[in-house]
Amino acid sequence: MGLSSLEASGAGLSIAELVRPGLRRNPRRAHLLVSTVLGKHLPTDPRVVIGAGERLGDLVREQLGARAAVVLGFAETATGLGHCVAARLDAACYLHSTRRHEPRATTLTGFEEGHSHATSHLLQPAPGEIFANDLPLVLVDDEISTGDTAIDAVRALHAFAPRAHYVLASLVDMRTAADRDKFEKFAAELGARIDTVCLAAGRTDLPDGLVESVAALPDPELNPTAAQRGSFGRCELPWPADVPEGGRHGVLNTDVPAFDVAVKAAADAVQARLSAEFPGRPVIVLGHEELMYLPLRLAAELADGGIPTRFQTTTRSPAYVLDEPGYPLRRGFRFTAPEPDPAAQRYLYNAQLPDSDEAPVLLLVLDPPADTAELLAPGGLVDVLTASGADVLLAVAPGADPRVLHENRTAATPSRVPAAVGRTFPEALHGPDFGSYAAEEVSWLLKDLSGADLEADVAERERRIQAGVAHYAESLPVEYQPDAEYRELFDRVLADSAERLAVAVATVSELVVAERGEDIVLVSLARAGTPVGVLMRRWLASGVGRPVLTVPHYAVSIVRDRGIDAVALDYLAHHHDPSSIVFVDGWTGKGAITRELTEALDTYHAAGGARFNDELVVLADPGNSVRTYGTRDDFLIASACLNSTVSGLVSRTVLNETLIGPRDFHGAKFYRELADADVSNQLLDAVTAAFPVVADQVPDAVAAIRDSDRTPDWSGWASVERVRAEYGVASVNFVKPGVGETTRVLLRRVPWRVLVREADAPEHAHIRLLAAARDVPVEVVPDLAYSCMGLIKELDQ
Repeated sequence: MGLSSLEASGAGLSIAELVRPGLRRNPRRAHLLVSTVLGKHLPTDPRVVIGAGERLGDLVREQLGARAAVVLGFAETATGLGHCVAARLDAACYLHSTRRHEPRATTLTGFEEGHSHATSHLLQPAPGEIFANDLPLVLVDDEISTGDTAIDAVRALHAFAPRAHYVLASLVDMRTAADRDKFEKFAAELGARIDTVCLAAGRTDLPDGLVESVAALPDPELNPTAAQRGSFGRCELPWPADVPEGGRHGVLNTDVPAFDVAVKAAADAVQARLSAEFPGRPVIVLGHEELMYLPLRLAAELADGGIPTRFQTTTRSPAYVLDEPGYPLRRGFRFTAPEPDPAAQRYLYNAQLPDSDEAPVLLLVLDPPADTAELLAPGGLVDVLTASGADVLLAVAPGADPRVLHENRTAATPSRVPAAVGRTFPEALHGPDFGSYAAEEVSWLLKDLSGADLEADVAERERRIQAGVAHYAESLPVEYQPDAEYRELFDRVLADSAERLAVAVATVSELVVAERGEDIVLVSLARAGTPVGVLMRRWLASGVGRPVLTVPHYAVSIVRDRGIDAVALDYLAHHHDPSSIVFVDGWTGKGAITRELTEALDTYHAAGGARFNDELVVLADPGNSVRTYGTRDDFLIASACLNSTVSGLVSRTVLNETLIGPRDFHGAKFYRELADADVSNQLLDAVTAAFPVVADQVPDAVAAIRDSDRTPDWSGWASVERVRAEYGVASVNFVKPGVGETTRVLLRRVPWRVLVREADAPEHAHIRLLAAARDVPVEVVPDLAYSCMGLIKELDQ
């Protein structure tokens, strides 16, 4: 691999002075540019690191002139570098992106990057308006490889809060001519000025097959051990609660004097401890994750105080270690992440002084979220470092409470608070004003269309849909009201199936918590998913066989061929960490909504929106199209038996451009007039009452699913294709598999026929009643993959 300089920058530096080539095992990018001035992989004089940031800040100032600016550093590599640039500029605000969800803070927005090992960048300024304004935005990263990360970031940030001027600042710029052309076209498309500055620009020449060659190398030897384990001690750094320790929640230029005083006090405390326990020893100050600038400044204070000091940080990136002269990564440590992510691995490289046999003291500086039992446990960072013979001193900085920062800054600048956040959203709807569910059960991210005339004759509506004149989401079918016999059947079905439903609800809920953690937000797909979302929330909060866990629950609209409600996604990304969102539906048929959700979320992200997890969670997965479910049995879910009267008296969702504007949620109606027939809460209460009865079954049910092969095989879709071909149906959209989907055909569409696997199976007794009421033939097909299927009638166009 070769590195060469392309052009001189205002800093007068070359690529060879700033980076050394290294390797890493990554299927997308096997080369690694090891910076000589960043203080990440290589222990570096902290004054050199700060000096590089200041030189980069000077180049940015040439582009800004005398204007104030906001600076954004990219997590986690450039959080310290960005802070150095901001300090040099005396920036109005410095903020770095974060991959850590802070429950005490609000996530304003986010963006993604391509080659990184951890892709979600969240922005959590406290309050939002310190960042969301019209000042020029300076984006700081350690390197620009292709420019794609910067394009993604600027696109997302510009869509959220447009600006006229952006400056992209990096230590090195390795873009090709094609990359630069793409960047210029993007700037023209955006209609904003985008400047780039760097300490040096160059080119990376990669040999063919590098990714494969690196993958074929023998495993590197990590975590060296010594005959004698090193010592370990800790100290608590003094730090004011109202002074930001870093840029995660924003640092204002008015915070700088207090920050400088706090750094000096912390350095004095550390220096006293080092002088007492390790007199005369050199020190390497280690930053971790996004906490880089504070450790860097501590290192500079120690160096200025006469202690030989170097600075470096841990990393998420697994690089290739080789103890050979001239190669920059001579030794490496792999350790368990101390933050709440026990399966994740983190890395530290070198952690020794070059050209010196004197063992340095390793001063590890952390904030409270990283000060966990995993830090000291076998395989933790302290364990692997002391096993190498190193003496480790842990210094914990308490950190500022974002709520305190928000309150103080809001009180100091009240006139700025509401206006600059950048965007307002429609308000969520709640019962009893909208829907019959209690307000705490669900927040409907929908527009109330109760006053609109949307119902159409079922046959005429079907004819228009099939003719391509109208989309099914533009209108509503007339709500079918069953007779007394059918209502009695519903009551029997609910009584017979409540415990089975309760087991499935509890099972899928516990699966979600086990695999996604407790910091989750349930988002049900209205409306079939909403009763399930309510029940999952009830189970988690029940305290039955588990600790009480209260989680938010929203309902949003998704429409086949039109995608998910983007305004609702914007709302969710604004109020919550996008990675915490769990999408919930009632059941799978052939898996069309599973695919729709994935495609819609990809489209939303490609347009600059946040990245959401596209995994769909369902109560029942007879279609084998998801991996998180309560059961894969095709059984009768009582909420499928009826329409709005079992779904909070809310209609199916509507997307009609005459009623839904670009900043509106999708819509729905609240059928208040059907209150006397409403059994929505009857269903919820019956299943909830069964929770204590079935609690003992849940651990085994969860274990059975986790131990099984849950990979979706889409066998349901294949079965539908076979039926479509056998019966000469024009489209798979006219074949609705499973109990729930067949019920919907009979309640909302114009059915042609119903196929059943067994003539008298109890799970489709209600379907046979509905079919008889609508004169729809029922045909027994013994080898049917589902217990039943509904075929929609193709009408003359």
